[in-house]
Amino acid sequence: MALAFLIVDDDPDVLKAAALALGGPQVQVDLAESPADIEARAAGCDAVLLDMNFALGARSGDEGLDALGRLKASEPELSVVLMTTFGGVSLAVEALKRGAEDFVLKPWRNEALEAAMMKAAEATRTRRAEAGLTLGEIERRAIVRVLASSGGNMTRAAAMLGLTRPALYRRLERHGL
Repeated sequence: MALAFLIVDDDPDVLKAAALALGGPQVQVDLAESPADIEARAAGCDAVLLDMNFALGARSGDEGLDALGRLKASEPELSVVLMTTFGGVSLAVEALKRGAEDFVLKPWRNEALEAAMMKAAEATRTRRAEAGLTLGEIERRAIVRVLASSGGNMTRAAAMLGLTRPALYRRLERHGL
């Protein structure tokens, strides 16, 4: 069974390193340089690896915690692993309190990162199964979220979902939207 991960970090080198560490024949990795539209980008993913700081010089982790909150509000079953260079025990505890599955410090050991993401993906799948969500329901939720965030702009929504407009229209019809 293939896995899908979203990695979100503003440093292209970190994105490349994480993609190499996590990618494989049974793993699809999507990369994003900012948490903008993270809810739509994470749709259908098994786990998200999310940096905590995106502004130059930021060390508080507030941006990552905000994105975590948005993700958990839009899809509570989705596991998020937070990462940062500037982290302490209090930040890790706060992240876990807000719903993060795990917390990883940069630089990481590839084996530890892979283990954290695999555990997170398994937790997501377990929660989805327990919630009775089918793949169709997950897709329907993703489409509704993206349409809302794009203001109903079908071209933008299709692009955010990685679909063509005709494919989006077929899915809208299939889900009665």
